[in-house]
Amino acid sequence: MKFMIASDLHGSALYARKLAEIFRAEGADVLVLLGDIYNHGPRNPLPEEYAPLKVAEVLNGLADRLLVIKGNCDSDVDTLISEFEFVSEAVLVSGGRRVFLQHGDRFSIGCLPKNCGDGFFYGHYHTSFLRREGKVLVANPGSVSLPKQGTARGYLLLEDGAVTLKDLDGAVLAEETL
Repeated sequence: MKFMIASDLHGSALYARKLAEIFRAEGADVLVLLGDIYNHGPRNPLPEEYAPLKVAEVLNGLADRLLVIKGNCDSDVDTLISEFEFVSEAVLVSGGRRVFLQHGDRFSIGCLPKNCGDGFFYGHYHTSFLRREGKVLVANPGSVSLPKQGTARGYLLLEDGAVTLKDLDGAVLAEETL
C-alpha cells in the first residue's frame, strides 16, 4: 500500500486542491493528513486562498481514502463540515515496519513517543525533514500552505518501508528506509 502524507493545510483551498491533484498523480492509496486542516491558528498569517469550507469540499471528495490526525488548530466543530473522522494518533504498517503518527504538539524529534516503533511522522512545526534518532526514522513533511525556516512545501511518500520527502513540484528532497 502506498501512503501520501502531508500536514498543516491551515484552510488553504489553493493548496488543498494542489494536494489532491498530487495525490491522484502519485497513485497513492491513502492520503494521511497530520493535522491543522481548516484553521490558520492565532500565530500564523492567513494562507493563500483561505477558505475552510472549500478545503472541506476537496477533502470530502477523498473521504474514503483519508486518514486525518487531529492537530492543535483542529476543533470538534470541524467535524461538522467533514465527512471523515479526526483521530488523535495512528499507526501505519509498511514493509513490515511500524510508523507512529501524531500532529507533533505532544511529541517531536526531541520527545519521541515510547511506542513509536520504527518511525515517527509528525507535522506542527512547518519544517520538512527526514532524520534518524537512534534506530527511529523521524519525518516531518513540513506545511503544505505555510512552510517555515526556508523549507519546502512538502509531502512524504511511504511504500514498502521506503520513505521519500518531496516538494510540491515533485522534486525528491530526501529518501530513507524504515
